[in-house]
Amino acid sequence: MMDQPSTLKCPKCGNDMEKVHFHRFVVDRCTGCQGLWLSAMDREYLSCVRDAETIDTGPRHTEDRSAKVKIDCPVCHTPMIRMVDHKQPHIWYESCPVCYGVFHDAGEFRDTKSHNIVDFIRDLFQQERV
Repeated sequence: MMDQPSTLKCPKCGNDMEKVHFHRFVVDRCTGCQGLWLSAMDREYLSCVRDAETIDTGPRHTEDRSAKVKIDCPVCHTPMIRMVDHKQPHIWYESCPVCYGVFHDAGEFRDTKSHNIVDFIRDLFQQERV
């Protein structure tokens, strides 16, 4: 496992990331845009734990889906890859192909923890990814 610097910089807006404690895990949340950086292990654990979405305190972020997003991993500085949540294809996030960490814009992690009829209908009509 890769050692993280004591304070990460947000890959989207460049602000400092603050440490957020939840159970036995510590994740990084941007002090500016409120995005979340999760290591691969943190993401796997938190995706299954009840109330883990409470760490995602920011308002739902909306971005231009047609724009090419190029950000570097805040841990290993590798260009990240845009991914689509297979259960909820309206959720897009960035993933590091080297350390496997992920960056969720504000509101995305919270959204991954819930899937309802509105999500189902939205996913049916979601535009094709580019």
